[in-house]
Amino acid sequence: MSYYNILNLNKEPFSTSPDPYFFYPSISHKQAIQRLEIAIRLKRGLSVILGDVGIGKTTLARALIQELHASSGAIAHMILDPIYDSEFQFVATLAKLFGIKGSFRSALDYKEAIERFLFKKCVDEDHIVVLIIDESQKMSLSLLEALRTLLNYETNEYKLLQLVIMGQMELLPKLQRINNFSDRISLKYILNPLDQNETRNMIEYRLKQAGAISGKEIFTEKAMLAIYQYTQGYPRKIATLCHNLLEELVMRDRRIIEEDMTNEVIEKDRKVVLVS
Repeated sequence: MSYYNILNLNKEPFSTSPDPYFFYPSISHKQAIQRLEIAIRLKRGLSVILGDVGIGKTTLARALIQELHASSGAIAHMILDPIYDSEFQFVATLAKLFGIKGSFRSALDYKEAIERFLFKKCVDEDHIVVLIIDESQKMSLSLLEALRTLLNYETNEYKLLQLVIMGQMELLPKLQRINNFSDRISLKYILNPLDQNETRNMIEYRLKQAGAISGKEIFTEKAMLAIYQYTQGYPRKIATLCHNLLEELVMRDRRIIEEDMTNEVIEKDRKVVLVS
């Protein structure tokens, strides 16, 4: 039997999958979504979200898509791993993603088809088309240049494509190497780790979302402090450590995660990291 059934939970509370149902809106993450929504609704074009590994960029992207669908009816698409052998392969993938049918012989043909699609959707039909690209630091300079050309598609008033690129901090110097790219960024936002209170709130929020009984203590305050000190507020690390702690809780037939057990599990994790 899984530990969350033993603890009377109806879902896995600390999965590291980017499920927007478990997205905890810290101050930094909430501001990022709010600013992105404003930039997208105003059709300002290019937004850049930066953050370290495990900061929650992918989950934020999925939460943004969910919010856009619910509030504005935007047509949102997402690319999770933007590694392509050529510009032709990249724009062909975009065309397929947008549902553009037809056979095209060159990257230029694909770009023209994408421009026609965007004009039809955004001008004739008054939709908002959003493209979110995760892990953008993996993109080559030539593919980033291809993205820049897509931002040339515009009316007198607004950009046709609303582009959100998310990546680790090394993305920024890449963008700065491309002429006329950095000055097209309408929003640049850096995601910060959670503070101590937000770490506690994230743990409690995820437990509540998973069906935990309100007011029932599973983690003591000292345990949550130890979690924060070890993870430094990175959501993925918090989720992984809390998952391991709940497993340990069940194996030891205990009902509350206290500081001693937390420190033991952290020490085991440190040893695994050192070995790897």
